[in-house]
Amino acid sequence: MTEEKIKISEAKGRPMLRWVGKKPLDYIKSFPAQLIEIFDATGKTKNIEKPAFENLKDNWQNLLFHGDNKEAMGYLLANGFREKIDLIYIDPPFDSGANYIRKVVLRGSKDKNKISGEEYSLGEQIQYYDIWSNDNYLQFMYERLLLLKELLSETGHIFLQADDKRGHYLKILLDEVFGAENYVNDVIWKKGREGGGGTDVNPPLPTEYQNIYIYAKSKSQRKWNPPRGPYKESTLSNIEKDEKGWYYTRGRMGRQPREWEIKEGVAKKTYVSNDPKESREEVIKRLTSSDAKCVLLGDVWDNELIKNSSETDYPTEKPKDLLKLIIAAATDKEDIILDCFIGSGTTAAVAQELERRWIGCDVNTGAIQTTCKRLQETILEQYKKDKDDIKQKKLYGEAKSNKKNYSFAHYKINDYDLQLLRTEAMELAIQHIGIQRIKTDRFFEGTYGKNLVKIIDFNHPLTLFDLQLIQDELKKRPEENRNVTIVCLGKELVVDYWVEEYNKKHPVNKLNVIELRTDKKYGKFFIYKPVRAKIEVKRKENKVIIKLKDFISPSIIERLNNSEQLIKVKIPDFRSMIDVVLVDTDYNGKIFNIVYSDIPEKKTDFIKGSYELDIPKKETTIAIKIIDMLGEEVLITEKI
Repeated sequence: MTEEKIKISEAKGRPMLRWVGKKPLDYIKSFPAQLIEIFDATGKTKNIEKPAFENLKDNWQNLLFHGDNKEAMGYLLANGFREKIDLIYIDPPFDSGANYIRKVVLRGSKDKNKISGEEYSLGEQIQYYDIWSNDNYLQFMYERLLLLKELLSETGHIFLQADDKRGHYLKILLDEVFGAENYVNDVIWKKGREGGGGTDVNPPLPTEYQNIYIYAKSKSQRKWNPPRGPYKESTLSNIEKDEKGWYYTRGRMGRQPREWEIKEGVAKKTYVSNDPKESREEVIKRLTSSDAKCVLLGDVWDNELIKNSSETDYPTEKPKDLLKLIIAAATDKEDIILDCFIGSGTTAAVAQELERRWIGCDVNTGAIQTTCKRLQETILEQYKKDKDDIKQKKLYGEAKSNKKNYSFAHYKINDYDLQLLRTEAMELAIQHIGIQRIKTDRFFEGTYGKNLVKIIDFNHPLTLFDLQLIQDELKKRPEENRNVTIVCLGKELVVDYWVEEYNKKHPVNKLNVIELRTDKKYGKFFIYKPVRAKIEVKRKENKVIIKLKDFISPSIIERLNNSEQLIKVKIPDFRSMIDVVLVDTDYNGKIFNIVYSDIPEKKTDFIKGSYELDIPKKETTIAIKIIDMLGEEVLITEKI
């Protein structure tokens, strides 16, 4: 794999925070991007192997990257996107001391917390860890803010959302990276009440808000469409009519006079209607409706302005109304928006609806799958509506050329196939053994009884090198007298002998190894087995008939049977385990072009399981990708 070093400029402001391990990001490595799949609602697939800005500026395709956003941004910088992003919105991990999870439920289930009859819950799937030391967190965010500054255009903004636990630190980091002189606003989003009460003796006050910090790349050059909202009814209670029958309020009401008000010589009053036929009630109803754009919004956005809504089960999903406000205020049509913590895909979905170009990134497989599925639905709905509108307008000779983009390409940066093992398998092992986490230790993951615990990366067996790293760490802690439990998945043959000899020489800090596949004391630990499917594929002239005959997800079966049930769970319809079915009718062996997607509208609906699609006359390869409810995939191909 080739890589390239990209130089990063210094922060604009003076250093304000210090932490252990703070260092500037002088260079970033750029790794190649591997094209995984393409979705294009028009069927005019654009195979852009290398998504460089020069290749895309006149032939745009939205981009979704799976990988560490630091590496994704390194790729973008190396491929012409420096100062090309018009808006950055990020909702990063808040260092909250919690793991973010999503509820995972079989299709057909109506009760997420119940396992009875045909209603099965798969429990909670780890999305990503939000547990790290404060120093690690600050360095993590510092590096990413430096990269985001490089990508942001001179007229652009960054919106960073944060909670009350780390917001003050993040604002100081923004001052340092972007310059305090480029601070624009601190918006308070009143999202609803959380916490408080409970069983605590002295519980904290419930939290009702999050901060959204707004910074410009250059405050004097920033692009800005001031966001406006409706009047409050109380504000319009004193409207009066003038001699022309026009309604107005007293004073300027916080907005600049319109051109017609200046021309008519009425600029010292705020006119809310210049139609004598409009009644007082009609004026008030029009100006207080939720979609009215009348008064400049302040820096407190409450639930009258932003309705809490969700389209996915993703734990940190933000309401679309929030992103609509942000995107409309800071961009115009065709501008490029970046969200490098894409999560449930709300930023991309709203950008698509508002005819902006978008780039998303996430390291988590569940986030990428949720975003892929959601954007397919968004784009298909948009494309169908636009086609119907254009068809209707053609009847009256009003149709105009449509330049909207109805596609996105999914790329992988570096190799993150084993991300699930790094998060979910580790969490399952911790629960399986009964390990207590330590959030403040940068090396050891937790404690088990009186022992420290070191969990070895499940991507490889326990090696002598791992043991040497543990020994080196203990030497740095001369006062540490606890023994160490090592948890691993597989181990080299020489490990047992090395540990035995080490323990003879060290009466303190003795090592004990738990190998999860063979250790009888801790019982069976689930060993991953891939999903399997049985599919029938037949050609009928220029059609292909696809029938899904059977499907099994060992991970789902294991998860259900590990639940607190007295009897083994039976699944009467295998389709309940399937979330999405995707089809490519001319697969080239490398890039999966999504020609057809079966995404049930509701969680209680099943996939169809039977499909008839158009195919080329020549011999072709049919590829079917099936994604189960845990996000695991299987790809089946057949030549016909």
